[in-house]
Amino acid sequence: MANAMDINKDKDLGFTGQNRGGQGQSQPAGQVAEKAKELASAVSDKSKELASAVAQAATGMAKDAASTVAQRASDVAATVGRKAEDATASVGGGMKTLAQNIRDKGPQEGMMGSATCAVASTLESGGQYLQQEGLQGLAEDLNAFVRRYPLQSVLVGIGIGFCLARMTRR
Repeated sequence: MANAMDINKDKDLGFTGQNRGGQGQSQPAGQVAEKAKELASAVSDKSKELASAVAQAATGMAKDAASTVAQRASDVAATVGRKAEDATASVGGGMKTLAQNIRDKGPQEGMMGSATCAVASTLESGGQYLQQEGLQGLAEDLNAFVRRYPLQSVLVGIGIGFCLARMTRR
């Protein structure tokens, strides 16, 4: 019975009754080696294809992640810009309100009346400018001023820096 099982096992593995125990080989060793080389080559090719696919997928995922981060940063910057513009417009509205309060509660006649009117007018026009132009307009006007008067702008910057240094030293 054990002998019959050994014969069936040998048939499943491709042995005949003659080559059992290493006697009378039906396939030469060269064919086995060639078959092994073909299998190794096929495995190598599949491995290369898989590695290439994984690399492409990783590259795509990295690009998507970078795009998402860039989009979110852009959204945050836009939100901050809108809030800054809103704050500038709010400051402009506050300046106009202050100008109106100064006009209403300040002296109306004499030299003090003239000074009150001048201060109120300046505050009102500054507030209106901030409401209309915002930070963008302010930056453009400042840029144009510096280009038109470069030496004076540098001197003003030095003076402001000197005053800030004196105030922070104490």
